[in-house]
Amino acid sequence: MSPQDAIDLGREAIIVMLVISSPVLLTGMSVGLLIGLIQALTQIQEQTISFVPRIIAMVMALSFSLPWLLNHMVQYFQEVVQRIPENL
Repeated sequence: MSPQDAIDLGREAIIVMLVISSPVLLTGMSVGLLIGLIQALTQIQEQTISFVPRIIAMVMALSFSLPWLLNHMVQYFQEVVQRIPENL
């Protein structure tokens, strides 16, 4: 395996990781922002209020996007396995 192949493989792994984690992270960020806005408007400064809705929203986003996430992971794994004979 050449150094360029290793760099390409690492870059693709990082891109796949970012794509896979983006639905859950964006959901958590948007719900946290919304709860923070509501807390600022109502002047309720309890720290634990934002955790429960954020966790529930993130679990729901993960459950809805799980087939899509698994499809991306399987495709990436298949590409990596198909490259093994080329790099030997």
